Amino acid sequence: MYIENKVLKKYISHWLVAMFWIISIMIVVGGLTRLTDSGLSITEWQLFSGFLPPLKAADWENYFNLYKKIPEYELQNYEMTLQEFKIIFWWEWAHRFLGRLIGLSFLIPLVFFSIKLGFKKLINLYYIFFLICFQGFIGWYMVSSGLVDRVDVSHFRLSVHLLVAFIILSLIIWNYLRLNHQVSNGNKMSFYIPFIFIFLIFCQIAIGAFVSGMDAGKIYNTWPLMGSAFFPDDNELVNLFNFEAFSDPSLVQFMHRNLAYLILIFYFFILAEVYKKKLKVFFNVIKIVGFLLIVQVVLGILTLLYGAQIFLASMHQISSIFLVSSCIYFLYVNTRANLPPSN
Repeated sequence: MYIENKVLKKYISHWLVAMFWIISIMIVVGGLTRLTDSGLSITEWQLFSGFLPPLKAADWENYFNLYKKIPEYELQNYEMTLQEFKIIFWWEWAHRFLGRLIGLSFLIPLVFFSIKLGFKKLINLYYIFFLICFQGFIGWYMVSSGLVDRVDVSHFRLSVHLLVAFIILSLIIWNYLRLNHQVSNGNKMSFYIPFIFIFLIFCQIAIGAFVSGMDAGKIYNTWPLMGSAFFPDDNELVNLFNFEAFSDPSLVQFMHRNLAYLILIFYFFILAEVYKKKLKVFFNVIKIVGFLLIVQVVLGILTLLYGAQIFLASMHQISSIFLVSSCIYFLYVNTRANLPPSN
């Protein structure tokens, strides 16, 4: 995406930065919605009518009565009062409100810039808008899984919902970099190295969503061992090779821990390659990635040790946003090294 008009280029850049932060806030609020078990408090999909929160006592009673019909209330929260319901309602309402805000904040400027520059110039941004719309569908698809026969949402659908959010965020970062950042000349490494690294990070995000969705962070709150052993003692190693392992809390936590070790080892391999081959174009970005990776690992360990305490768990998710952002920058630098400007 190359834009000659410097004024429009600046406006689009500022808009993409704003979208990055709004979507980041959306991810954090979504995480807090899950951590507070608030995601099923609104049991209907209201694209337009749900834009405003309940304004009258009758509205609150209606929402609460609808909530009383689902298994989460009947089997788990049957003693909940209206005042307690309001707490979880506000988290879910804020999450949905941000979703609507993101859709409008992306669509309206996109139409304006398309009028100024033409559709073809901004085709990449239309793909992002399509994903934003698709994300809304995935969000409801996730919520609907918890309205019948279970007290929470499907951790598989939760994982897809989170992954799509990070894909949208990554595409926004990539398009911003294409507009504003020219990479210095220098040797680059194989495309597959940063790509595999990011792939592992995204796999870790998916497994992390499984951990969150099944409250798997509230068991085996010890480190580096899981209880008294490296492998959880409530399981057998053979179970790790069955698909059902992704629905077993202790095995999912085991995967999450060990994938983190693998990512850390792979990072040190990349670091060694960068300095051994004196790939100076990567010196700064690899330090940033390493710092954020260490922060993420430390926060993950603390989250585990304190039984997925909400503040630490939320900080762990916030740090993942910056880690993914730095990894996208790493991939961008490698992709763009030695390419001519304005491509």
